[in-house]
Amino acid sequence: MTFAMPEIAARLFDTPLMLHEAKANIIARAFGPRVLGQNIAMADTAQMGVLSENMRELRDGWTGEKIYNGPKIVGNVAVIEIEGSLVNKGSWVGKSSGMTSYEGLNIQIADCRSRDDIKAVVFEIDSFGGEVDGCFDCAEELHLLSEAKPTIAILTDHACSAAYLLAAACRQIVIPATGYTGSIGVITMHVDASGWAKNQGLAVTILRAGEKKARPGMFEAMSDEEYQEATADLEAMRVLFAETVSRFRGSRLTTQAALATEADTFRGQAAVDLGLADAVGRPKHVFEAFIAAMAA
Repeated sequence: MTFAMPEIAARLFDTPLMLHEAKANIIARAFGPRVLGQNIAMADTAQMGVLSENMRELRDGWTGEKIYNGPKIVGNVAVIEIEGSLVNKGSWVGKSSGMTSYEGLNIQIADCRSRDDIKAVVFEIDSFGGEVDGCFDCAEELHLLSEAKPTIAILTDHACSAAYLLAAACRQIVIPATGYTGSIGVITMHVDASGWAKNQGLAVTILRAGEKKARPGMFEAMSDEEYQEATADLEAMRVLFAETVSRFRGSRLTTQAALATEADTFRGQAAVDLGLADAVGRPKHVFEAFIAAMAA
């Protein structure tokens, strides 16, 4: 299915993202040229309903069988994967087309809380982050699960920005020696396509009812006032991010310490030393040890 680029760009530009800067750079390079008038082909991944939990009844289009039949279980431990780019809604459970949806995670987290046969939960995390929308709610649901049952975030290998917020909601975080985590910050991008439009012989007139409506638009430059307002909003979200992580981590990572990282990322032992993670370990060994401990 083909979508006009503005529909795709709306998910990426002029909206806050909790995303590692390396991933943001890739997005800017990949989508930047396409924003200027081209179309892209995307698979039809219909969004579902968060409130009604319609995903529970989602069925395969070929077989008619239900797609989701509960979390993956190893012994008495559930395993939930948080991988790729994180998005608010998505009609799948687990990673699809390189994305994991908070909607799908919430379904699995709810089942882990309610099922007596699930004694603990492992979150396998390998993500550079994603959308702000839905992330804080998902993290709170994960935190409630952590208050009820043992949870552990095993990084394979990275948990940055939005993915770190989810990891912080677990009781423990284990990071590989070569993995990295952090990026407690918020980012957004504004595309000024006015120069391109002029080169194409186009004169774009933006008509507004309400001075702040859709400002700044794609075909106009951002004013100093608009820049200050946008950065102030992002900073307020960064503070909320740090405060939430500190509430989850307790004395291991204060709000001041989280803000002092200035959204930087840290590898292995350096992340442990700062309180971002609890231990360095090889993911498979940590997983096996956790399964054995829960079985005992």
